[in-house]
Amino acid sequence: MTDKEEAGDDEPDRERPGKIETSRDFSVDLDDVVLDEEEEEESQGLFDDLLSGEPIFENKEVLRPSYTPHELPHRKEQINKMATILVAALRGETPSNILIYGKTGTGKTASAKFVSNELESTSKKYEVPCSVEYINCEVTDTQYRVLAQLANKFIDENEEIIDRRIDELEELLDALDEQGSVADSADDRHGSAGQSHPLTGTEFESREAVRDRIESLREDQDEFESVPMTGWPTDRVYSVFFDAVDYEERVVVIMLDEIDKLVEKSGDDTLYNLSRMNSELENSRVSIMGISNDLKFTDFLDPRVKSSLGEEEIVFPPYDANQLRDILQHRSDVAFKEGALTGDVIPLCAAFAAQEHGDARRALDLLRTAGELAERSQSEVVDEEHVRQAQDKIELDRVVEVVRTLPTQSKLVLFAIILLEKNGVHNINTGEVFNIYKRLCEEIDADVLTQRRVTDLISELDMLGIVNAVVVSKGRYGRTKEISLSVPIDETEAVLMSDSRLGDIENIQPFVQARFNN
Repeated sequence: MTDKEEAGDDEPDRERPGKIETSRDFSVDLDDVVLDEEEEEESQGLFDDLLSGEPIFENKEVLRPSYTPHELPHRKEQINKMATILVAALRGETPSNILIYGKTGTGKTASAKFVSNELESTSKKYEVPCSVEYINCEVTDTQYRVLAQLANKFIDENEEIIDRRIDELEELLDALDEQGSVADSADDRHGSAGQSHPLTGTEFESREAVRDRIESLREDQDEFESVPMTGWPTDRVYSVFFDAVDYEERVVVIMLDEIDKLVEKSGDDTLYNLSRMNSELENSRVSIMGISNDLKFTDFLDPRVKSSLGEEEIVFPPYDANQLRDILQHRSDVAFKEGALTGDVIPLCAAFAAQEHGDARRALDLLRTAGELAERSQSEVVDEEHVRQAQDKIELDRVVEVVRTLPTQSKLVLFAIILLEKNGVHNINTGEVFNIYKRLCEEIDADVLTQRRVTDLISELDMLGIVNAVVVSKGRYGRTKEISLSVPIDETEAVLMSDSRLGDIENIQPFVQARFNN
């Protein structure tokens, strides 16, 4: 008890910062605590307006590249060819390896996944052990990562199989315990009342044999060791993967999407090892399905790998505008609410995408983005204007992403071109770019590359579609590149200036030599 309490001092405490005065008889009626009407309206304003409009989408996920549709228009021929090759797996045989070629957005991955889903569902129906393992080689781009990912998948599958078998065997032991010791061996497999013994029809002769099998399965499970994503020698990873695959009798199809990225990064060792596995496997069989945007990537493969890998080749041609229209119509029926699209939306999306080499992925992105823009503007329908806005937005987003991820030296070269254009210079040549580029390097204390290397960087920007570089002849004065910007100048400059190093550059006015225009 404090001195104040002992003295009976009723004097209230002095006010202190942050302290709230209370008394014992202080009570609050919650019904009286209400928000001011104006405050209540303000607190509900942020998302209520956005939710107030009628939604346009029924299922937006249908328009994403990751979605695998139940039907793929204009790809029946390719799907049937894949199916006739892979049906061997359902007979317990090894299917031929398949290489699938085609440009981006031609339905390669969607068709392969569709066939794979059908293969796995049919294998369950007929109780044939068959599985398809999908790996995106743009992400998993080294031999170690590919083998580690496959090894861990099969280790997980094996552990699930073992768990199921142990459960079944323990149920068998329980059945034996329930029947008692009337008949405990293969010599007497009928109970006293002519009942069937639990071991009848099994591979086991006695209760001890069942227990031994359970113990053996648990030992197998203990031996499995997941592969870390780094740190092991590659031959050890391969050995673990080999043992994990061969643990069970099954046919495995390994789908390597963007297979050219794996070869480009790690060579053809992975493909060589995978394509040669079947000669050593005892229980399982492995088949490879490679998907590539590059029709020439096999030119860089070892002849032995090329011959074993490219047993069957399937080419996916680009879609034309009419085919893209069918695909969009098929997806839009599921993706959008009825009457959400005006009649010119799908033909316009198809026309834009057909200009981009028949890219269905681009067409779906365009339709989805147009729907999102219409929804944000609280429009009841998606119309032609939304498609045109979506086209501009997607193009700008692509430019922003490409420019943002450029190396610093490429950004400096691009910035030099922008500065020249902003100062009224047209048909820019390589020498002018190099002069401004040197000034920019000095400004941020960066290494100055040679003019030849800067010319190579300009060619790379040309390949990315950021600049347009055309070689023109100057007669006896030789040849030079005339460079112009192919992307919006203000937005591109803003992306460059968001880089911390380039953001330090203050008003630098390029020095442009006077030129005689013939």
